Amino acid sequence: MSNILLNVNGIEVIYNHVILVLKGVSLQVPEGGVVALLGGNGAGKTTTLRAVSNLLAGERGEVTKGSVELRGERIEKLSTSDMVQRGVIQVMEGRHCFAHLSIEDNLMTGAYTRKDGKAAIAQTLEKVYNYFPRLKTRRASQAAYTSGGEQQMCAIGRALMANPKMVLLDEPSMGLAPQIVEEVFEIVRDLNSKEKVTFLLAEQNTNMALRYADHGYILESGRIVMEGAAKDLRENEDVKEFYLGMGGGDRRSFKDVKSYKRRKRWLA
Repeated sequence: MSNILLNVNGIEVIYNHVILVLKGVSLQVPEGGVVALLGGNGAGKTTTLRAVSNLLAGERGEVTKGSVELRGERIEKLSTSDMVQRGVIQVMEGRHCFAHLSIEDNLMTGAYTRKDGKAAIAQTLEKVYNYFPRLKTRRASQAAYTSGGEQQMCAIGRALMANPKMVLLDEPSMGLAPQIVEEVFEIVRDLNSKEKVTFLLAEQNTNMALRYADHGYILESGRIVMEGAAKDLRENEDVKEFYLGMGGGDRRSFKDVKSYKRRKRWLA
């Protein structure tokens, strides 16, 4: 069994002191793994990532129960920059690039915390360009005038400039053409196998995520309702029906299914 890099243990997250968004979420991410957080819009995927990267405060959210540990260290009270120092970087949903900066300047902003000198940073930049040749071609273009796919690549590339151990990737496929989505996921696989970057990704495109992840957790209404090896989830009849669009029914959630009642741990 690989070492556990991230251990999320029974966390509850409340927004504005009243709205309970996550209800006892637990998950583990092994060192060097690719773990997918799956589920529909509003299931709690982004909130889970923000709880890990400590970006909840900006959204008036807080972890009120449970714990988040990185290599055994409690991290709920750390600042975002502390998290970056520990090698955890979040790529936000919606490809947040600095629109007025060039692609290369955007990438360089990812290296601002590094203390290993210009030569090492230049080396990382070259590595990023090797993974994203399209960014190299567009390096002098203002980010505002690049395509959605290029901006997504730029956002991931910028995260890589910090030499992360773990990248939290929020909805990487959102708004992108299918062939670009495939390209982005291929790069995630490459970075994982060659650079040993660990990924926790939140993704609505269940089919794509389960092709590239090792393990998956399915969230519904702030709870994890199913987890397992990606290949097992791909073969699971309920997952096929509800998340892979292979069922004929029009049910909207696991809760409407008889088998749901038999899975005791799914019931609160």
